[in-house]
Amino acid sequence: MITVQNLSLAFGQRFLFKDVNIKFTPGNCYGIIGANGAGKSTFLKVLSGELEHDAGEVVIGSGQRLAVLRQDQFAYDEFRVIDTVIMGHEKLFSIMQEKDALYSKEDFSEEDGVRAAELEGEFAELDGWEAENEASKLLAGLGIEEKYHYELMKDIDGGLKVRVLLAQALFGNPDILLLDEPTNHLDLDSITWLEEFLCNFENTVIVVSHDRHFLNQVCTHIADIDYGKVQLYVGNYDFWYESSQIIQRQLKDDKRKREDKIAELKTFIQRFSSNASKSRQATSRKKLIDKLQVEDLKASSRRSPYVHFSPFRESGREILKISGLKLNVEGRDVFNSLDLTVNNGDKIAFVGTDHMTKTLLFQVLMGEIKPDAGDIEWGTTIMPSYFPKDNTVYFETDLNLVDWLRQYTDSDVEESYLRGFLGRMLFSGDEALKPANVLSGGEKVRCMLSKMMLSNANFLILDEPTNHLDLEAITALNNGLIAFKECALFSSHDHQFVDTIANRIIEFTPTGIIDRMMKFDDYLKNQEVRALRDKMYQGHAALSI
Repeated sequence: MITVQNLSLAFGQRFLFKDVNIKFTPGNCYGIIGANGAGKSTFLKVLSGELEHDAGEVVIGSGQRLAVLRQDQFAYDEFRVIDTVIMGHEKLFSIMQEKDALYSKEDFSEEDGVRAAELEGEFAELDGWEAENEASKLLAGLGIEEKYHYELMKDIDGGLKVRVLLAQALFGNPDILLLDEPTNHLDLDSITWLEEFLCNFENTVIVVSHDRHFLNQVCTHIADIDYGKVQLYVGNYDFWYESSQIIQRQLKDDKRKREDKIAELKTFIQRFSSNASKSRQATSRKKLIDKLQVEDLKASSRRSPYVHFSPFRESGREILKISGLKLNVEGRDVFNSLDLTVNNGDKIAFVGTDHMTKTLLFQVLMGEIKPDAGDIEWGTTIMPSYFPKDNTVYFETDLNLVDWLRQYTDSDVEESYLRGFLGRMLFSGDEALKPANVLSGGEKVRCMLSKMMLSNANFLILDEPTNHLDLEAITALNNGLIAFKECALFSSHDHQFVDTIANRIIEFTPTGIIDRMMKFDDYLKNQEVRALRDKMYQGHAALSI
């Protein structure tokens, strides 16, 4: 158990948290949510002791072990993968090191023997003999093949390093587990494994994530950081969302009723205050108004953008046809005679382990890369708009955001018109005049979405648009694409995003493609598809979105 009492933390004059009181108990998983900048990761750092707070205290139960998902993937480069996982239990790993040092001594003394016996007892008490076996199971569950288990961390790629650090946090059944974005760099099978692991975990879990599906699967409680407070709700993310909407409506309704009552009383006072026979009633109503003073609803730190794509015209019958597409990159056949027809109303999610293949297909369609062979036929009514995974080149300028957006429309368009699109993406007032080259990752994504909305395109291509967005922006984009009636091709790591938008799934496998007209969850559960996937992935890593 971990208890927070009267916790306060300020940066300069700004309070991130003030007088926070909350208790995290065993057997529960707490999802920490809040707007970008609300302090989710900071709160985890305070809980772990990595960051000092200004007032209050964080109390961890006596003798309880706390584990944290580390973010520095280079910190363990000189250690073997299996050892890096075991290092998650510091006491056990320290005993192992001291044991090894003693047994390697050439002048092993009687005193060393006594100490070695003590260490062996502690080692056994901590299930040390099962340590490597447990570490291997965790690594396997997270999709790390056995051949990597005894490699040095510096010799494996960054995506695998992140998974090793997750295994490190999970190792040894910690009493309190703090996880900051644990699904990053995980494929779908690994996310599913982690969801099951956390659902069966009997101790305390506190997790920050932007993955709504993950939060819904694992969380028993939601801790919402807003107004400088941490408000606890029972239930998963969807339950919190519906509850918060109801509470906001109730507050607004209550405010409106009080305002209406005050207006009614003021009218009475105005009419009768000079009337001697009614003056007593007017006076009593004035006192009642004083009790009914309306306090403005406190504005949430959350701000939701408004995403709406308005096509310049409906698409015709012919949309897009790809025939015999071939592309070789650095000696590797990315596409070898790919045939694909996009039909009216298709919203296609591209999934699979090879993320580069999805990106290359989108770049070929937009003319950024020329294929080695094949035909791409766009319908005469189609005007596409593209959201690239890497948008860096678009922001290598010091133009302010109004002038940046002006590049993608007629030069004589009114500034107020451009500000309208930026305002939808939360760039209002002076925010719309900041230089494009100083934007954060999330701000760049919102600018690119403004550009897409401005285009009035009737065919959208989006390559991982949910990266860098907070939950509110992901939800807004999600809803905007659901409402879009024309065709869209997209990729995303967000399970709920894919399942609620796509009506067709195309999966790139190591031995070909699978193309099915169905929702994503139905695709994953379909027995015929599962059998086909098992065959096409035989000897290869499994599905990733």
